[in-house]
Amino acid sequence: MNVHEAKTQLSKLLQEVEAGEQIVIARDGEPVAMLVPYVAPRRQLGLARGQIWIAPDFDELPPDIAAAFGMIDDPNPEPSPTPTAKPRSSRRRTR
Repeated sequence: MNVHEAKTQLSKLLQEVEAGEQIVIARDGEPVAMLVPYVAPRRQLGLARGQIWIAPDFDELPPDIAAAFGMIDDPNPEPSPTPTAKPRSSRRRTR
């Protein structure tokens, strides 16, 4: 089948490929492509076995992080500075 025929009959060709056929497409009589049914690659599980580990405390939230998000009271609160009152000016502003 040549490229022009393949372009005009693509839907029909796809139906044939879905039925299991293989179709060779040629340009100037030379094969350039093959339409074949798609086969999804199978995932291979366990390729990294023994190379990856999860720390035993993975699910534990450190107290400082929990406190930063307000989930608990801060376990190590820093002493707050003593507020100092500013002296009030006895003058009033006029406009």
